[in-house]
Amino acid sequence: MKNLWPIFAVIVAACSDPKDNISADDLGPATFEVDESSTRSFDFSEETNQLTAWDERFLDAGLVNIQEQIPEILVELKYSTTDNFFGRDVYDDLENAYLQPEVVNMMEKAFLYLQEKDSSLTFLVYDGVRPRAVQQILWDNLDKPDSLKPLYVADPKIGGLHNYGVAVDLTLAHKDSGEPLDMGTKYDYFGYAAYPDRENQMLREGKITKQHIENRRLLREVMKQAGFHGIGSEWWHFNAYTRKQAAEKFEIVE
Repeated sequence: MKNLWPIFAVIVAACSDPKDNISADDLGPATFEVDESSTRSFDFSEETNQLTAWDERFLDAGLVNIQEQIPEILVELKYSTTDNFFGRDVYDDLENAYLQPEVVNMMEKAFLYLQEKDSSLTFLVYDGVRPRAVQQILWDNLDKPDSLKPLYVADPKIGGLHNYGVAVDLTLAHKDSGEPLDMGTKYDYFGYAAYPDRENQMLREGKITKQHIENRRLLREVMKQAGFHGIGSEWWHFNAYTRKQAAEKFEIVE
């Protein structure tokens, strides 16, 4: 059986005495074997051309850097900044977003559909794969009753689709400026104004506009064309598979 003690220890530490950020080294030895004789070549985005410990960990887990396959896509990992719902950077210097290889292929199809609709736009990715240890930090810091937390963050005890590398958080942005389209709320806004299921109600109440809904619908349309499915409480979140399918095909990234 794999040694889970290092992972358990860091999760306990995250619950009892949270750190300002967490590094891949804090998680202990990786739970996979690497052929040290193998070689790779990488072509990362101009912003980041040096591999971090997180990059190495995700690559060794078989994940793909989205921008390596689709350079036109923009990435701004919100949990690698303090611009998130709990105001902490949990990834330190990680700049790249990773997903399972076949999910990146789906992203490429979605991007091509978007170009057919509006070639001036691209995707801006906020989050891809999310290790279970980081999921625990988000769970612990979400200021909601435990009964409501699963609407926004999957219980780390069970694991969510981000933990399998088959979910992506993203928006649309202008290629020339990188400026995201106005969707009516910020990323990780935990309220009805961010709910796709409540858009008509929020429009009637003046919380969002018709343009916000049109922007969201374009995002949903191109993602759905590529096989992704959204959820009712977050306009930015899309899943490539169900939880059952993900568990059958992949392992959780710890």
